[in-house]
Amino acid sequence: MACTTILVGKNASYDGSTMIARNDDSGAGHFTAKKFTVVHPAEMPKTYRSVLSHVEVPLPEGALRFTAMPNAVEGKGIWAAGGVNAANVGMTATETITSNPRVLGADPLVPGGIGEEDIVYLTLPYIHTAREGVRRLGKLLETYGTYEMNGIAFQDVDEIWWLETIGGHHWIARRVPDDSYVVMPNQLGIDSFDLEDALGAQKEHMCSADLAEFVEKYHLNLSMDGSLNPRDAFGSHDDADHVYNTPRAWWMLRHLNPTTWVWDGPDADYGPRSDDLPWCMVPEKKITPEEVKYVLSGHYQGTPYDPYLTYGDKGMKGAYRSIGINRNDFMALLQMRPDVSEASRAIEWIAYASNAFNTMVPFYANVERTPEYLANTTGTVSTDNFYWVSRMIAAMTDASYNKSLIHIERYAEAVVSAARALVNEYDAKLTAEPDAAKGAALREEANDAIAAMLKEKAADTLDKVLFELSCQMKNAYSRSDA
Repeated sequence: MACTTILVGKNASYDGSTMIARNDDSGAGHFTAKKFTVVHPAEMPKTYRSVLSHVEVPLPEGALRFTAMPNAVEGKGIWAAGGVNAANVGMTATETITSNPRVLGADPLVPGGIGEEDIVYLTLPYIHTAREGVRRLGKLLETYGTYEMNGIAFQDVDEIWWLETIGGHHWIARRVPDDSYVVMPNQLGIDSFDLEDALGAQKEHMCSADLAEFVEKYHLNLSMDGSLNPRDAFGSHDDADHVYNTPRAWWMLRHLNPTTWVWDGPDADYGPRSDDLPWCMVPEKKITPEEVKYVLSGHYQGTPYDPYLTYGDKGMKGAYRSIGINRNDFMALLQMRPDVSEASRAIEWIAYASNAFNTMVPFYANVERTPEYLANTTGTVSTDNFYWVSRMIAAMTDASYNKSLIHIERYAEAVVSAARALVNEYDAKLTAEPDAAKGAALREEANDAIAAMLKEKAADTLDKVLFELSCQMKNAYSRSDA
């Protein structure tokens, strides 16, 4: 699946949280309806069987409850996509990434292995830290192999780790520096790697046990000085990357570090086709959830590549693949807050449909159930759930862009402001409530209140953009009935 990811270390975020976020995008030619649910340990089978690859994986005892964003229509597997477990570990999977024939010839992909359909379900219920997530998934990859190249993020309140698969059975993982953020389009992204650390202390790096021998045997390291740049060794730099992938990373870095480098013009340090964009950077100011949502909604605003450009030279308009695209199915931003109780630490911000024309909304993740408005998605178009309302709002706004954009801006600000006020209110109530059972009930009450507010504001916005689009119908006529 085509996706875009951003990871924010705890010292780069506005409140000391770790944050991981990803747009989950459908492939071209279809959309995948999603729903926000909770998976309970009793629902986990003893043996997992993949729908697509048919691989069977025995599951250990001691599964944890976790939130998930599975497909709303059954038939192609679970595709849990991401969530938070009861130990306050977050995971988002997967970011489809690229490789090259040298790697795929040395370690071919495994048609009967695991893939995006399976990875969250096989990993998230069984881990208690981000590092444990890397180790469990690494073992699964080595044992069963994978039929696709993927990037996966894990977080707890202290750390974020990013894992990239290499061929069918190999993998690397790097800890995101606490003071930095990472942006990832659909490319293998890690640009430096310490094999000695990965095969020794594992302070900042981890990898499959035979990676050094694998790299040497198949002559994968392309550096002149002996250092390992995984992007060069294991990734791709195709012409298609320069249209589909690298421009997205360039625009996000350009937005979050506008004065660190020269990003535009013939003398730019980095341009939208640069193969050496930094994997991680220290931001110029601390990053908020709203900033994460903005970059994951990006369509090259402020550049000649914006598909909605209405002024200046439009010769390059729409030249590159946007981040906020029509095929966004959902965005999930997982936030681990260090300054609240453990029971209420995890917040899951959710947005559905095209990020350019939607809003995100926060929910407590440590719950037994999710609100119906986000959980009841089916394959039938309906105004009774957030997914389909968001899809309708986005399509209508795109078709009436100049008139409707103001409604989307007001909608997003109103929803996030009201939701933040409710989270602040319930954080205070939860801090004052010593009883764990009553605290659990308060979190679900808070989520229901947020969902009720959201449903009201989404319906109002749908009404407004429907009116604007209706006024632009080709059979419009200015004279009223006499």
